[in-house]
Amino acid sequence: MAGPLRYDREVTPWERFADLVLQREAALCRVVSGVPPRDFAGMYVDDDDLDTILRSLPGLDGPGPEAAAPVRDLFAPLVDQARAALALWCAQSADALARACRNAGLAPPDVETIALLTAVELDPQRQRVVAYVQDSVQLPRPCLALLARALGPAGPPTVAPGSPLRVAELVTVEDSGPWAVRMCGVAPRLVWAVLGVGAPDPDLPPRTRRVPAQSSARGRRPPPPALLLVHGADAESRRRAVGAELAGRPLLATSVPESAAEWAAVVREATVDGCAVLLEVTGPPEPTAAARIETAPHLTFALSSPRELPLEALPERRWREVHVLDGEAGPEDWLARTGSTESGGARLTREQLRLVAGGDGGDPAAVQANLRRLAGGHLDGLAVRVRARRGWDDLVLPDAQKSQLRELVARYRRRRTVFGEWGFPAIPSTGVVALFAGPSGTGKTLAAEVVARELALDLYKVDLSSVVSKYIGETEKNLERIFAAAGAGDVVLFFDEADALFGKRSEVSSAHDRYANIEVAYLLQRLETFDGLVVLATNLQRNIDDAFLRRIGVAVNVLAPDEEQRRRIWQLVFPAGAPVEDLDLDFLARQFKVTGGVIRNAALGAAFSAADDGGPITMERLVLAMQREFVKLGHLSTETEFARYFDVVRSGR
Repeated sequence: MAGPLRYDREVTPWERFADLVLQREAALCRVVSGVPPRDFAGMYVDDDDLDTILRSLPGLDGPGPEAAAPVRDLFAPLVDQARAALALWCAQSADALARACRNAGLAPPDVETIALLTAVELDPQRQRVVAYVQDSVQLPRPCLALLARALGPAGPPTVAPGSPLRVAELVTVEDSGPWAVRMCGVAPRLVWAVLGVGAPDPDLPPRTRRVPAQSSARGRRPPPPALLLVHGADAESRRRAVGAELAGRPLLATSVPESAAEWAAVVREATVDGCAVLLEVTGPPEPTAAARIETAPHLTFALSSPRELPLEALPERRWREVHVLDGEAGPEDWLARTGSTESGGARLTREQLRLVAGGDGGDPAAVQANLRRLAGGHLDGLAVRVRARRGWDDLVLPDAQKSQLRELVARYRRRRTVFGEWGFPAIPSTGVVALFAGPSGTGKTLAAEVVARELALDLYKVDLSSVVSKYIGETEKNLERIFAAAGAGDVVLFFDEADALFGKRSEVSSAHDRYANIEVAYLLQRLETFDGLVVLATNLQRNIDDAFLRRIGVAVNVLAPDEEQRRRIWQLVFPAGAPVEDLDLDFLARQFKVTGGVIRNAALGAAFSAADDGGPITMERLVLAMQREFVKLGHLSTETEFARYFDVVRSGR
């Protein structure tokens, strides 16, 4: 026996409609079976008008099918009134169920169906009434046959495949068993929304997020298209462009769903929340994705992609296209994300700014720390991160070469002014390519480190052993990973021994030559589209392909140091805490015409020797360490020559 369906609150129009329909069906069952309805009164709604109807039913002449018509006639005025109230509520109410009905574009029969199914889903007493009407405790939800009886011939089609309710993924229908007893239900996401819970559908693709609606700009805008195509710039800038085009509507931003459940969740979530769907794609949508977009005409879709999508891959919907040119975060973006317009000199896209400002509430200090993490994880294994700690005072170079390095810093730092405010064409890109050429050990890596520190950027030294592959195409893939990762964060990309990658192209005499030339051509193309700072270092500039030389913005010839510079290097090579004793730096600078790298190695060798003996760093240890460096370099210096150096050192001359 079903318990009473009494209201302890103000009843909604959709509940009122559902209860009247259920009471009518229950009354029909009782009267047709010959059981007086008053004996089953506990099942009925506590309603004066309905009670009057029920009291009139026992006077009918006998049980049987002929008793059904009077019962229907008695219920008809109340059901018609409830149906009219339901239609008015659906058009005007701000309740979650009414909004979902409007968002799905439901017709009156569809609304009546969703009202009945939702009311049953929310109340176990109604479920007992449904089980009684369907004569089975195993059928607590309305079946297709009950929809036909309760809502008329239009009932079952409202939940048929391809119907608005099914397209919007708001209802479910069992897919097995006899057609008449297949139960119909409501998607849990809609039930939770009716109860005031706004949690997103758990089946949504990972990292799906809701983007609040942008305010409408002044002036009339064209009506939103069924499909919006946005390409160019970065993901966040494209997202902003979509929000502007669809002003006043929130966005459901997600990757392309990978399963039927994820697609259903996306469509359902957008329908319940009234969102436009922003699909972030990297290439042409698959046929399955295009088909799902085509079969949800009540939703507006936007496809966000880095590049234009081919026309043949687009869904069959009316579309409009927007090309986003500028993706750089401006002062207003920094203010919105961090509360300050100061960028610290960093040039980020809006997507990069969103990422670095995501932690610590956009704290400016945390943002600057996060800048260093943008590219780090992607470059691991292909490049070595060099902490830029040394500055201009540590770099021993002629003034002319230091000026060239400062010019390199200025080129990178002032790109926004020259290419943006002043309007110079950025051909082929706003990136800066520098070439440091000179013998090994002359300070090319140190110069790159100094530049990186001056710009407050991280220096990543490309590991050629991890990049170059004997397999065809693998080198290009590794290089693409490097440039893509470097583009995700503001870093200095440093290619040491660059002639191994950027060498001259040769005549094709074998397959190896052909693919080697392809690698060089790819590198040239990638450099021309890279907007960051790339430093190429080589011992022999003549080995670099001429095409790369034309792309060089700043070329610095790093020569071997002269005597005065060598003396300065000797001064800098010993830390303040090193135990040095009576070092004749003039003698060392005059006698040993070597590069800074050799000087550093000799100083380290002498230091380890002193530490092992528990003594200070002396001239004798330095001369001995220098002799070993000469041997490593392949210099055929005689023992007699170094014996003379030792004699000079010991005599103190």
